[in-house]
Amino acid sequence: MPRLILLLAVIAALYLMFRRAQSVPPHRRRAEYIKLGLAVALVVVIVLTVTGRMHWLGIAATGLLVVLRQLLPTLVRLFPMLAAKHAQGAGSAGKAQTSTVETALLRMQLAHDTGDLQGEVLKGHFEGWRLADMERDQLEELLAYCRSEDEESARLLESYLQQRFAGEAPFGQQRAGPADSQDMNRKEALAILGLADGASREDIIAAHRLLIQKLHPDRGGNDYLAAKINQAKDILLG
Repeated sequence: MPRLILLLAVIAALYLMFRRAQSVPPHRRRAEYIKLGLAVALVVVIVLTVTGRMHWLGIAATGLLVVLRQLLPTLVRLFPMLAAKHAQGAGSAGKAQTSTVETALLRMQLAHDTGDLQGEVLKGHFEGWRLADMERDQLEELLAYCRSEDEESARLLESYLQQRFAGEAPFGQQRAGPADSQDMNRKEALAILGLADGASREDIIAAHRLLIQKLHPDRGGNDYLAAKINQAKDILLG
């Protein structure tokens, strides 16, 4: 009876880990599945060792799995950092720049070289999700949430949707014009233009010109992002 209770407890714990892995944003699921795999392997090794079906190598393997389980959070954080460093080094020659626009609910990045938009949800049911990983019905749900909670976030999300689903049926009722921009400080203006502190007047003008070209309607741009770019230039040029 105690063994049955223990077995049920283990199964329940593994099931909860599986459900957790399914609930996290897609780009974080691999780490959760790795944790689940290590947990399953640990349980198997312990069972084989306790039942006498595995010799001292099993005990050593159990200890190794325990150590790996403890180090996993650090390794998960470390490998993306190393990958990012490698990607940065590989792409340092091109020095691809991005502009960042952040609202209460979203953070969006515009690639200067391609004009592509990428975004991440900061709050709400889809917190931590990347927009690229979301299906159309999920994006519709997110858009409805943004429209009910924050106008700026809704306009920013509409910018992304216009580019990603160009030529497809629109997402509900679109705004007739750009939303009133919230107050923007110098740091935000620099992020929008993809510039560092200390950028010269020439740098600001050049970045603005490049981004406005990328935001042409033929390239998936819209009035909202263009207004943010213009506002950033005006703030930095005083």
